[in-house]
Amino acid sequence: MEHVFICDAKTAVVETDKGTVKGYVYDGITMFKGIPYAKAERFRAPQPVEHWEGILDVTNYGFVCPLLDASMKPNGEIAVPHRFWVMNEDCQNLNVWTPACDGKKRPVMVWLHGGGFEAGSAIEQIAYEGENMCRLGDVVVVSINHRLNILGYFDVSEYGEEYANSGNAGTDDIIAALKWIQTNIEAFGGDKDNVVVFGQSGGGAKVTTLLQSKDADGLFAKGINMSGVIGPVLADQKGSGKELAEAVMKELGIETIEELEKVPYEAFAKAYLKVKPALQKEGKYVGGAPCPNAFYAGEPIENGFRKETAQIPLMVGSVFGEFASFAPNRYDRSAISEEEAWSAVKEMLGEEGVAELKPLFEKAYPDRNPIDLLTLDFIFRLPEQQYIKARCEGSKQTWSYLFNMDMPIEGGKTPWHCADIPFFFHNTELVPVSQVPGVTNRVEEEIFRSVMAFAHTGDPNNDAIDEWPASTPQEEHTMVFGKKSGVRTNFDAELIPALAKYMGPVFAKMMAHADVQH
Repeated sequence: MEHVFICDAKTAVVETDKGTVKGYVYDGITMFKGIPYAKAERFRAPQPVEHWEGILDVTNYGFVCPLLDASMKPNGEIAVPHRFWVMNEDCQNLNVWTPACDGKKRPVMVWLHGGGFEAGSAIEQIAYEGENMCRLGDVVVVSINHRLNILGYFDVSEYGEEYANSGNAGTDDIIAALKWIQTNIEAFGGDKDNVVVFGQSGGGAKVTTLLQSKDADGLFAKGINMSGVIGPVLADQKGSGKELAEAVMKELGIETIEELEKVPYEAFAKAYLKVKPALQKEGKYVGGAPCPNAFYAGEPIENGFRKETAQIPLMVGSVFGEFASFAPNRYDRSAISEEEAWSAVKEMLGEEGVAELKPLFEKAYPDRNPIDLLTLDFIFRLPEQQYIKARCEGSKQTWSYLFNMDMPIEGGKTPWHCADIPFFFHNTELVPVSQVPGVTNRVEEEIFRSVMAFAHTGDPNNDAIDEWPASTPQEEHTMVFGKKSGVRTNFDAELIPALAKYMGPVFAKMMAHADVQH
């Protein structure tokens, strides 16, 4: 196959409300990288960019938000291939992939990256590339960079009205990007009335913050929350940020917020990381996550979903192992017998744990080795069950899924956090570890076609899968994607709470030990 690249003065040129942009075309897909959608002073609400003269070249990815710890070394790249980019506070930019800038109204898939509310970027994972989704799904794909960590979620609202929503500035950036899409996306071949926000981990949590933010109303039509319901791991930050701000300023030897606005980011981050542990230990506000206020209604399991969003269809799901699957294998899953496996489970969770969990696990996962119980996730899945039930109380358009495909590494591993992303984007070809002969292509088609059906119609059902009903408060109909895909109703409703009861204390001890070692 010959590849076709076009980049000249006449190709991929689009007029936006702030000026003309020029991208490029590769194999029939038109791409624009690093389009500025807003600008912002530190702690303040984003503002429109000024109109520019001439043609703005947008063939380069824009700045990404600085990391709190810039010294982090890449690791785990086999499992989750990453790339790192130039960091700068001026990070309000987005990328667009489109089949054509032809005025056709296609669904607009807006990707919100993971990394909690502290890290990550629109291009961080190789699997985030939008080209295949765009081409195979006939959709416009947009990925967004926005403020994170102390730039995006650091409440100084008590210091002046200009800082009123500083505790959620990162969410305000996302809302500004959605407003840019409303104004401009039709020129890129997209439908401003069919915007689908989707994200994984922190990106999934950002979908929830948009549902709970009144300023986002009317800016998107559908949502997909992938591994983004994480209970206390991504809990809201509550209370005043004044004590945190005072501690940081004292550490820096300054006295005013105006001075803090001008401190170099590296010094700001260093001071923040130094004062954070003591405040965190006392249960006080430490930033780094959304803050309930007049702009943000708070996490919905605790505060309820806003009724204004009841009409928005949602897909909500997670993967079998999530964080637990990152742990090194202690056992050879291909060789361990059922008896040996239950003995290992008993060693960790006790005889009472085995007695309660064994029938529940065998019913929920009849094809799995019992050793997999030790990597089965409950940290995401338990609050997710509660989230789906709460959502279904006021909406009849919520679909549940679980990614249950093992990966061919170290003798075989249960799927980990992020393992499903390449399947959603139809990018498994970019992630070697996702390749399982006879399985990957089928599962990728099942997931991708479900996502595209949802984007085009608001319902994920398609002829590649069995009938997939929306869930109800009484029945969670979960589409389990894997070696044997199919819908299971309330299949793990008893298993997950029981697992949390026995594995929760074990996990807490492991985390405490890790903190001591650190």
